[in-house]
Amino acid sequence: MKSDKVELRVDWATHDAAKYACENWHYSRCVPKSKLAKFGVWEDGSFIGVLIYGVGATSDLVKSYGLRPEQGCELVRIALKNHRTPVSRLISITVKMLKKHFGNLRLIVSFADPERGHHGGVYQASGWIFSGNSQSSDEYLFQNRRWQGRAFRHRFKGMEKHPDVVIVSGSAKHRYLMPLDDDTRHRVSRLAKPYPKRAVSDTKDTADFQSAKGGSTPTTALQSV
Repeated sequence: MKSDKVELRVDWATHDAAKYACENWHYSRCVPKSKLAKFGVWEDGSFIGVLIYGVGATSDLVKSYGLRPEQGCELVRIALKNHRTPVSRLISITVKMLKKHFGNLRLIVSFADPERGHHGGVYQASGWIFSGNSQSSDEYLFQNRRWQGRAFRHRFKGMEKHPDVVIVSGSAKHRYLMPLDDDTRHRVSRLAKPYPKRAVSDTKDTADFQSAKGGSTPTTALQSV
């Protein structure tokens, strides 16, 4: 009988590896444009995707928690093909690596988009604190798909007013917090709200394109941030 045990490896990933994973296994189809910490994931020697942390969409990401910009970051991408390791375990591993490499970090923020059928189950399984919803922001309809505002402006710079582009109201995102020290945990725990429940159509909290094939050549290389 074949064992279910998988040989897992998590390490720094190159930009090419992150780009490949995001373009193939994440609904945004792009790598965020900011300073990033990129973690590659391998199962049984095969590249299956990345988890990416960055400064997020705004420099005020952690200001409201009494922290300086360099003390916080956002989990900006979970881009994985079909995998056997629980995403919550991958988050736990990469958070520990991030904390060890960037000693000043005190808080990680992430968002789950209910319009994508996500309620944040992977964050709930990882013990993150749900602090409510973010403010909604405009999104764009273009090329028969809906684009998040920042992803669209990054991919189609200057096309916001193009006649083929339709601006629509975006949804408020579920906000999750992962404090990295006792003082920050005490501070943000007071903001905790009951976890959102899974929507009927919600079956995954990872990429929309998980069934795509992987293993491109650039993914074999590693780099430090």
